[in-house]
Amino acid sequence: MLSTTLFYIFSIIIVLSCLGVVSSKNPVYSVLFLILAFINSAILFLFLNAEFLAMLLIVVYVGAVAVLFLFVVMMLNVKNEEKNIKFQKYTPFTLLIVTVVFVEILYIFVSDDVILKNISLSENLSFKNNTIFLGNILYTDYFLLFQISGIILLVAMIGAIVLTLRSRTGVRKQVINKQISTSKSDVIEIAKVKSGDGA
Repeated sequence: MLSTTLFYIFSIIIVLSCLGVVSSKNPVYSVLFLILAFINSAILFLFLNAEFLAMLLIVVYVGAVAVLFLFVVMMLNVKNEEKNIKFQKYTPFTLLIVTVVFVEILYIFVSDDVILKNISLSENLSFKNNTIFLGNILYTDYFLLFQISGIILLVAMIGAIVLTLRSRTGVRKQVINKQISTSKSDVIEIAKVKSGDGA
């Protein structure tokens, strides 16, 4: 009874936090609501005895992603940018995305649970430790999907580097080969000054 009550309490907090993320006009508050939703989701993972996923959610999403969002939002001049953006022109696109997500959620509720039954028949469920179970099921049953997601992230990282790496005129860069091949005589000049001739 107590666990059920706590589950509903934390679930309501998550739903309210998600509403705060999308409805808050201040982007800093939106990121703070997002952090609150992540923390409560980690608590729900603890209720499922999935300690590894809970700590992963805290360390990766709260500790890295959400804090990065917060720093980026605080560094941007958001108030001046908001005046120049007309939110009305994005309304049809937003409604399209909401409709697609709603249809997908409705499909999950209506469709049968064949996929869940196939997962429950896996031999990896015999492990009691959820970290061992997660590693085994990722590297056996879903190995191909796991590797494809890694390749997609690698391509995204290379694309971000290529897009931001631009050669601009007038910008001084560090050239490692020139630094290594430089001799002492190229950068140091020893001047012999007679006594009394100095400045």
